[in-house]
Amino acid sequence: MQRVDAHQHFWQYTEAEFGWIPDAMAGIRRDFGPADLKPLLDAAGVDATVAVQARQSTEETDWLLALAGTNPWIAGVVGWVPLVSEDVANILETYAGRPKLRGVRHVLQAEPDEYFYCEDFHRGLSFLAGRNLVYDVLVVERQLPAAIALVDRHPGQKFVLDHIAKPRIAEGLLEPWAANMRELARRPNVCCKLSGMVTEADLRGWSEADLQPYLEITLEAFGPARLMFGSDWPVCTAAASYDRWLGVARSFLSRLSADEQAMLLGGTACAAYDLKF
Repeated sequence: MQRVDAHQHFWQYTEAEFGWIPDAMAGIRRDFGPADLKPLLDAAGVDATVAVQARQSTEETDWLLALAGTNPWIAGVVGWVPLVSEDVANILETYAGRPKLRGVRHVLQAEPDEYFYCEDFHRGLSFLAGRNLVYDVLVVERQLPAAIALVDRHPGQKFVLDHIAKPRIAEGLLEPWAANMRELARRPNVCCKLSGMVTEADLRGWSEADLQPYLEITLEAFGPARLMFGSDWPVCTAAASYDRWLGVARSFLSRLSADEQAMLLGGTACAAYDLKF
């Protein structure tokens, strides 16, 4: 079984470009590269990763693809391109010879609700399916209705929901997140990442019991064949080590059959992103 971490980041830290990192996570205000991650993957028995954008620039997309070119275990990149640009089709064409670009993400969680209905944004999205590129959906729980409407406009597009839509775990709130997750999961072209949960909980005092209801609902809604494990490293390290979060996920998944665990820990990511390694 190939084990895949479907969501991790690399970055070269600057205060100006990473102002989204709060004081509570000050420990991740530094550079993170492949040499920092590879020993953790080896220790955990993870074979490959998907590196996801952290800055909204094509320069970062190019940098991540260059890292993937020299580190075969980076099996795919979810980069950023200016989807609202009139020239987006030509920009995407420049990446046609870069097979490790497997998806695109724009940080919707930082946008006003109106952005979800922006015609230029939808026009840009319409070019992805023909290039077999996934769109990663990064939203917070209150934006799930808008995300559902977005997905409904692109039934032929593959979507992956990041971080189970960032529910309010620290507050112990399940609704309306749970109802909206079940509704979104009714769309067969949407997969979901079990990722980003520990940083939505109490950073210093979270427990597995705090995460359990959110894991249960996500598994019930999407099923093993449309779920994939992601570490959200190095962001996760503000609340848990790589090994601890992976251990929580594996413990929760231990109830599943061997085939179902294999899907969640690698198979779903390979299928959704069409990874080859």
